[in-house]
Amino acid sequence: MTYDLILGDYAYSSWSLRSWLLFEKFDIPRKVHRVSFHNAASVADQMPEFAPARTVPTLRTPEGAIVSDSLAIAEELASRHPDAGIWPSDPLARATARALCAEMHSGFTSLREDCPMNLRTAYVDSQPSQAVLDNVARIDTLWAHARQMTSTHEPWLFGAYSAADAFFAPVAARIAGYNLPVSSQAHAYVQAHLGDLAFRRWRAMGLVRGETLSRYAKSHPTTNWPGPQPLDAHICDGIPENATCPYSGDPSTDMLQLNGRVFGFCNAFCRDKTLADPEAWPAFMALI
Repeated sequence: MTYDLILGDYAYSSWSLRSWLLFEKFDIPRKVHRVSFHNAASVADQMPEFAPARTVPTLRTPEGAIVSDSLAIAEELASRHPDAGIWPSDPLARATARALCAEMHSGFTSLREDCPMNLRTAYVDSQPSQAVLDNVARIDTLWAHARQMTSTHEPWLFGAYSAADAFFAPVAARIAGYNLPVSSQAHAYVQAHLGDLAFRRWRAMGLVRGETLSRYAKSHPTTNWPGPQPLDAHICDGIPENATCPYSGDPSTDMLQLNGRVFGFCNAFCRDKTLADPEAWPAFMALI
């Protein structure tokens, strides 16, 4: 059973990140289609074969149903893959997780508008408005409530990773990228997202695929991304240790060097996404 998943720009599309994480974290097969946020054509005009959807993400099921809402996608996947663990199995945790996702899905307008997700940069001081601070305080309260209801001390809200964590991943990116004030417990949860290998893979792709879009930029002073810093690799020529790409198995044609060793990939994108954050890619690290 393979789904068609239509996504927007990796660096800027927060809703696309949520749905992609549901597939990636729960190992659900999918064929990804991308639309450009740089293209003059609207998102809807770029995906006519997925009508009546007008936004990303959009899911097309194997039977042909078009599901173009992140919460609906989460629920549909949970119904079709009941053993995947998309929602917590405990009834109290599951009800709480659904409540948190629903509020996230419909709320926090000021945070969305003033602090759009931008995985290509981070700010020292974003000068948040009181409305943004109120949104962040409410998020901090919700995260603390989730832990109180389930008595979990794990990195994720309900013990194992769930849809709730996927839904709050872009929120964590905003809190980190705009340097917004949160409690120490919430800060630890944000750092768990920044260090999560699936999140790091998404961000790595966002750094090398697509354009830097000025409409998402703010005039605040910038700083380094607050997540784990990537290993020092660079593009090179030479004979790679691996004859085939660690992702596709196709012949190696594009190389990078790490710690004096040369590794090959089947195309420039495979190389560049690895270059952006080598440790995010288990198949590559297996070569190391």
